Amino acid sequence: MDPTTRGPQTDGDGLLEPVPYDPALDDLAGTPPEQVLEKKQSRAGRNLPAAIGVGVGLGVLIIATLLIRKESFVVLVALAVAVGIWELRAALRNAGVHAPLAPPVVGMVATLWAAYVHGPAGLVVAWVLTCLAVVVWRAAGHREGAGRDALGGVFISTYPPFLVGFAVLLLAPEDGLGRVFVFLITTVCSDVGGYAAGVLFGRHPMAPSISPKKSWEGFAGSVLLCVIGGSLTVHLLLDHSWVIGIALGVGVAIAATVGDLMESLIKRDLGIKDMSNVLPGHGGIMDRLDSLVVVAPVVWAVLTLLAAQPS
Repeated sequence: MDPTTRGPQTDGDGLLEPVPYDPALDDLAGTPPEQVLEKKQSRAGRNLPAAIGVGVGLGVLIIATLLIRKESFVVLVALAVAVGIWELRAALRNAGVHAPLAPPVVGMVATLWAAYVHGPAGLVVAWVLTCLAVVVWRAAGHREGAGRDALGGVFISTYPPFLVGFAVLLLAPEDGLGRVFVFLITTVCSDVGGYAAGVLFGRHPMAPSISPKKSWEGFAGSVLLCVIGGSLTVHLLLDHSWVIGIALGVGVAIAATVGDLMESLIKRDLGIKDMSNVLPGHGGIMDRLDSLVVVAPVVWAVLTLLAAQPS
């Protein structure tokens, strides 16, 4: 069982430990919101060459697993989510939450398998059973902080495992490869469009207290590129109407932005800059999954409800 000692801790796992947030190192600390986006040198905020190299490498790995065998992509996703669970659990320790580890990881594997084999019903049932296992596991330990720890375990069993399950639902049908490529391409369009427009035109911060570098101009760029990418991919890869692609693009841009802000808010509340530093130029696995996990249910819903029949 997990120890019941309270207070900020790390798991002693090197690269998987959260990266602390130090306002003294943040050149935006104390800057009025209206001046935040005027600081040209701070807009990238990352080691851009390293970020691009890691991003390209991850993209090649993802595409390779999809083209070799669909099940290998599910394995890759499971490995990434397992690391994400580990990162979230370590980050929650900064708030004195000692979430169980074994039930969320085992339950995540069962949840992804159930989603791939049994569809939406399997995803929901496996997730519910995982949450019950978390509560029972923690209830068998000491009473101190049991409720808080159990809720933390339910959180890391839901975000990201349950949400990522929708990406597996996209993969399962006969046209699953096309659906997953639509999902990935439109999400990348959101990131690229938002970054480019934010750097070139960003003047009005969207949520300066949460993510100072995210601007309304960047969001507009995200919507524009998502609509273009969604229209093209939905029509060319799935043979559906471009109108559905427009709806998908708008939904992806909104969901990706919400996912980014959610992750930023969580990290701010926990007093960390990144979930870990396992990915040079990116931070942790969860720092890359933040928008993907929120976008996946949106893409699944649009393609399931609006694109039921080819146009």
